[in-house]
Amino acid sequence: MKFLSKKITASLLALSALGLSLNVVAATPKEIRISVSSAGEGGRPKIGGGFIATAHARGVLEQEFKKDGIKVTWLFFPGAGPATNEALANGKVDFATQGDLPSIVGRASGLKTKLLFGTARLGPVYFVVPSDSSAKRLADLKGKKIANFKGTNGQLVLARLFKSQNLNEKDFRVINQDTYSSRTAIATGDIDGTITTPWSLEARGVAKRLITSKDPKVSALSAFWVSEAFEKQYPEVVQRVVTTLVKQAHWSSQEANRNAQYKLWAQSGIPYIDYKKDWDGWDLKKRISPLIDDFHVAQYTDAVKLSKEARLIRRDVDVKTWYQPKYLNNALKELKLENYWQPLNANGKPK
Repeated sequence: MKFLSKKITASLLALSALGLSLNVVAATPKEIRISVSSAGEGGRPKIGGGFIATAHARGVLEQEFKKDGIKVTWLFFPGAGPATNEALANGKVDFATQGDLPSIVGRASGLKTKLLFGTARLGPVYFVVPSDSSAKRLADLKGKKIANFKGTNGQLVLARLFKSQNLNEKDFRVINQDTYSSRTAIATGDIDGTITTPWSLEARGVAKRLITSKDPKVSALSAFWVSEAFEKQYPEVVQRVVTTLVKQAHWSSQEANRNAQYKLWAQSGIPYIDYKKDWDGWDLKKRISPLIDDFHVAQYTDAVKLSKEARLIRRDVDVKTWYQPKYLNNALKELKLENYWQPLNANGKPK
């Protein structure tokens, strides 16, 4: 019996030691996989227009985790938000930057994520038509062919733009095209309108702006999320990712870095001139803000409402319980940035 007892004790100790070893390994993943719900022109693995794009271009996360031997893998999906949802469903991503609509669709269909911070807001919206178009207002295009990347946050931007003009999608022939295909189609006259940055198209003489909207409630909104499984297993890693990216947001929102950032973004294939004209004159701190404020919550709540009205989702999404703000709050405190960005109210105005 004594021999058996000693054998059992030894086995338990061995299992305990093995369990401890497994816990140590589990505390540090071998790889961090980040989905970017977009890609550059021609599918190139580069994007522009925000501090997540700059973080990738500057390699800030790679630098942060290099000492731990943790690989940072960026996955760029030309299929945008819907492709990110598919990758998450297949267990292939841990974090993502994603627009409001596809993340809402994913949440409503059972994908388990936590919104960590905001990544894009307040940008201008341009509705562009071929240069020889006779349209003077959006209503003049009734029955015409309009391209839109369906399933992405661009679908909600278009819906909000229609609503601001007392129109709706049924007034037009809306076809599904990704951003870069739409830019080609507008240049060749194969479509009658689309939402895109107009500057390089206008410089080539192939398109012109029909509408320029700076209404914060029309502009695109997105967030950075983590899968619930990854957060549960690696909370310390999640904190380091968030803190590193908030630090990048601080760098990106400084005036001294404006031009250098445009050049980094132009690696996406969208010309430098488009970013310069889109962003010059804007206070960088207003557009590049990670805050989860009243505006972000209100816009996501409205996006859920629009998604239900359009029958894009069947289940409701509780936006407030979807956010996990503690990582952002910890990062702001650690970096002494608690008062750096000004929160916005539900209407997009400074509080």
